[in-house]
Amino acid sequence: MNSLLEIIANINDKINTFVWATIGVWLLIAVGVIMTVLTGFFQVTHIGHWIKKTIGSLFDTKVKGKTGEKASISQFQALCTALAATVGVGNIAGVAAAIMSGGPGAVFWMWVAAFFGMMTNYSENVLGIYFRRKNKSGEWSGGAMYYLQDGLGGYKGMQKVGKVLAVIFAVCAVLASFGIGNMGQINKIVVNLTSAFNISALSDIVLYGSADGSTQVTLYMLIVGVLLMVLVGVIILGGIQRIATVAEKIVPFMVVVFILGSLAIIFTNAKHIGGAFGAIFSSAFTSKAVWGAAGGLTLKSVITMGCKRGVFSNEAGLGSSVMVHSNSNVIEPVKQGLWGIFEVFADTMIVCTMTALTILTSGVINLETGEAITGSDSTLVAEAFNTVFTIGNFELGRCFIALAILLFAFTTVLGWSHYGSKAVEYLAGEKAPLAVSIYKAIFTAMTVSGAMLTSSLAWDISDTFNGMMMIPNLIGVVALAPLVRKITKNYIERRIKGKTDVEPVLSFFPDIQKVNAKKIEETGED
Repeated sequence: MNSLLEIIANINDKINTFVWATIGVWLLIAVGVIMTVLTGFFQVTHIGHWIKKTIGSLFDTKVKGKTGEKASISQFQALCTALAATVGVGNIAGVAAAIMSGGPGAVFWMWVAAFFGMMTNYSENVLGIYFRRKNKSGEWSGGAMYYLQDGLGGYKGMQKVGKVLAVIFAVCAVLASFGIGNMGQINKIVVNLTSAFNISALSDIVLYGSADGSTQVTLYMLIVGVLLMVLVGVIILGGIQRIATVAEKIVPFMVVVFILGSLAIIFTNAKHIGGAFGAIFSSAFTSKAVWGAAGGLTLKSVITMGCKRGVFSNEAGLGSSVMVHSNSNVIEPVKQGLWGIFEVFADTMIVCTMTALTILTSGVINLETGEAITGSDSTLVAEAFNTVFTIGNFELGRCFIALAILLFAFTTVLGWSHYGSKAVEYLAGEKAPLAVSIYKAIFTAMTVSGAMLTSSLAWDISDTFNGMMMIPNLIGVVALAPLVRKITKNYIERRIKGKTDVEPVLSFFPDIQKVNAKKIEETGED
């Protein structure tokens, strides 16, 4: 049995390396560059517009208020649910891993990946809204599978290709949702919580595991796993509106609290801010003879690590978050695209940057040698918080990070449950309602499995499927790049330049196009 698992692990490792390291990161960056150029560097040239229409419009009831429709959620709820799935453990442990493996310069390349990723995410959301349709339950359904099927498949001779790629994407999304979107996240929660808030009466009862105690599963872990299963079940069985309602309450809170905690560390160590930025920029373009565990870095490895962690964090290009953005009450495809730009900005430019500066200013890493006071990327941020938030022998910082991971990872589970259900809905066709119900029941039950994992194999395999989602998705985005450019140009002409004689481009389906165009004509806004 062990030999079989080793074979599976080795095969998966080779596929994972090829998908992510060999082609994935560079393909993602390339597509981001293409979409940035084709849209005229929209994230820069219209920065005032997208800020005004996203974070600047939160007091608009059309953006933040309840929709009153089963078919949709508000634009802000769509953002929060998407951020719920993207702002996760990668924003904490992932950034620490990037710095420990690639040096401070990796942070710069993380920013570069996010800059171009903004327009990839924008393009996915534009296509998601344009090709979405309503299911039998009256809910909007959109995602890469639909713009692959109807968009790419609409080109001459590409119908079967589009359909096959759509199915591949959906299958990979379902499989990834069980691992990276569920068991892996739950496992991180349980390990961190039981460690930071130890209850010896429960943790001393070992259910199974290695004799040396390195991979033991305790009664404490099982109890936490069962509690999480109940919470997950209550929320996701209530559908997208319940998930969105929870997300819009938790996500803003957890992001703001984490940023405030990070700022407390950064300003306490204000004298090191200049040195932190200096290290980021000076090592972004040069090789390092010595850097911590890396033992010597090439410029290529610094760039790869930064871009890779940036992509892991914000998921731009994977085609995942578009499945929830498509549930928005928005009419204009570009308007939801603007929220896609903001999603990447908030995830990487803000949250990941706060994590990086916390590490680089707190003294937990020597900026010259890369020597860390701990060799674990999963505990590095906690050590940084402990430098300020420690009362006597009580490490408040470690507890804070454990709670942050709880919220970040738990909301990731909620977001991915929706992604998986939408993928199942597409694959099941006419039997979608029953299939989705079965999927949600299995997804809920598997949270307990995540709590009791002793091997990372399930996580590693699902990470491979997560990466495999991006290949068909990016093919679709590039193939439909002219359409994205057309829709963007149409929006700019009407909404930014104020031209009234231009017909809106809103939907692939004539009936939806007609209804939405009439709404815009009657109200002047969507």
